[in-house]
Amino acid sequence: MSKSKTAGAAQASVRYLGLCLFLACSLSQAQGPGGQTRQTPASGPSTATNSSTVANAQQNLYTASGQNGAQPTQDSFKGSVVTGKATEGVLDLSLDDAIQRGLRQNLGLILQTSSVKNAAGQRLEELQPLLPTVTASASIEVEQVNLAAFGIKFPGLQPIIGPFQVVDFRAYLTQNLVNVSALKNYLAAKHNFQGARLTAEDARDLVALTVGNAYLLCIADAARIEAVTAELATSKVSLDQAVAAHDAGTSPKLDVLRAQVDYQNEEQTLISAKNNLEKDKLALARTIGLPLEQVFRLTDLVPFQVLDNVDPQAAFQQALKTRKDLKAYAEQVKSASDEKTSAWAYQIPVASFSGDYGDIGTTPGHSHGTFSATGQVSAPILQIAKTRGQEQVADAQYEQARAKLSDQVQQVNQDVHDSLLDIQSAAKLVESTHSNVDLANEALSEAQQRFHAGVSDNLPVSQAQSQTEQANDQYISALYQHNVAKLALARALGVAQSNYKDYLGGK
Repeated sequence: MSKSKTAGAAQASVRYLGLCLFLACSLSQAQGPGGQTRQTPASGPSTATNSSTVANAQQNLYTASGQNGAQPTQDSFKGSVVTGKATEGVLDLSLDDAIQRGLRQNLGLILQTSSVKNAAGQRLEELQPLLPTVTASASIEVEQVNLAAFGIKFPGLQPIIGPFQVVDFRAYLTQNLVNVSALKNYLAAKHNFQGARLTAEDARDLVALTVGNAYLLCIADAARIEAVTAELATSKVSLDQAVAAHDAGTSPKLDVLRAQVDYQNEEQTLISAKNNLEKDKLALARTIGLPLEQVFRLTDLVPFQVLDNVDPQAAFQQALKTRKDLKAYAEQVKSASDEKTSAWAYQIPVASFSGDYGDIGTTPGHSHGTFSATGQVSAPILQIAKTRGQEQVADAQYEQARAKLSDQVQQVNQDVHDSLLDIQSAAKLVESTHSNVDLANEALSEAQQRFHAGVSDNLPVSQAQSQTEQANDQYISALYQHNVAKLALARALGVAQSNYKDYLGGK
């Protein structure tokens, strides 16, 4: 029986070694050079403060960084999991509907939720060494023993014994009684789980910010189409005036050609604006899980509303209480602290108990119960280098976690101040560009009147039309910047998911 157990243990060791080699080969193929996974840095949002802000926002939505999609990244929040099929007719989509759809189907949030499940599984794995472990086995062995091979020789004794059969049914129990390192590893995994859960809650704010930005961009596109349509109508009036003046012999052919060029330019601009709206609506659909074939229209306009009387210091203190990512970083610090203690505790003796009970015999009907019970205390003696190395690695990770938390606090403070500065700047831009629109329209009307009266040619009309188009672009861009800045402030405070209506509404 001892020989069979030894052979079984050897076979188990061979199988375990083969499994380790297979896993090592698999990991070496999955990782890049140096055992690290290659990643591409994500590009941040644009912060331009001129009429190209909308174009930069469009580029940010269209461009993917090519990062590994298995992990939540900035680009993950631009995707979604589509459920259902496109319906007939036009779907009315409000900002609230879009954000709620995003909170259900956005890819970044789904991936982050999966990360929470992964952390929960790791927590359970670390809990097992603290719990009793029970295994069972059943074996039937047939043996034949050569006594002569072991040097056993007696007169009249046959050297060959067997073959004979051994049946063994057995249960094994192991339990750690005192294992500080395993306890700290479990506590570290528990903090990691809490951190992953908080990060998933923080991801809901990122979804609200991403979807809100995409929705506001579509609103800006629609406003741009409306403005260009009005500019096209104005160009048609100027063209009709130039044709009439030329037919009357009071204006040269050059005025007609110039007016035709202006009119066709506006037609081209309108085509481009409509194309941008359709592309941005596709990007919005991607973030909220709508089928790309679904036709929908925006029902919210989100007009300009002033947001005043926000104290930066009070806002920062609020963010410290509500930002879930800060709490997640704090959990990572606690986890690193427990891992540091665990590394030190490897040198502490471990007390454990193991035992087995079973029934063994030649057949199940000819067997007898046997058992064994073992109490054990083990401690490393000559593992100084390994223990010190583990302590230094854990201490370095702990210091890194503390540094990241400290830096993230400052980052939150900067986010709050940046958003407030952007809000103030965009509000002034809205006021200034709105005045420019009024002045440009007045100048255009004056130029058209002068041309109609024959006082001048239509060159001032063409110039005034260009200035009007530029003023409209700047005004629409300023409105977009102001609304996005308010939404970014809600994100900086950690309330984008719950209070975005208050900030976009200027309350």
